[in-house]
Amino acid sequence: MDAATRADVAIYTTGVCPYCIAAKRLLDQKGAPYREIRVDDRDELREWLVEASGQRTVPQIFINGASIGGYSELADLQKAGKLDAVLASAPSADAVALRE
Repeated sequence: MDAATRADVAIYTTGVCPYCIAAKRLLDQKGAPYREIRVDDRDELREWLVEASGQRTVPQIFINGASIGGYSELADLQKAGKLDAVLASAPSADAVALRE
């Protein structure tokens, strides 16, 4: 998948989250590069995540600026056979800027 992967993937995590580890493992298995943004002790960033994704939990995964949810949603895309296509899509010019 490495050559076909074009999506901009960001994953917001904490150090003690087993679902964060599982999400990163799945992305690694797909050969998908991603930026990991740790939110441990970063209340302002966690508040922004709630605004941006509607969720309080981690991981929060954004692909091409769009929130896709957490590990369960990422795994669901994989099970449905849709993850490769999502990871192969390039970001649009109007993709939402994410905070780091």
